[in-house]
Amino acid sequence: MSQENLIKFECTVCHQINYHSTKNKKNVKTRLELKKYCKHCKKHTPHKETK
Repeated sequence: MSQENLIKFECTVCHQINYHSTKNKKNVKTRLELKKYCKHCKKHTPHKETK
């Protein structure tokens, strides 16, 4: 994964960084929010993109 396209996803409940992904920053300007499984909360929670 290229470092300039790498993004981190943080759980909105416990604020732990659980996932890494890539994004084309030229096409997608807004921050992503996905529902992912959090191993700390032990349930599916919304995860927001962080810096």
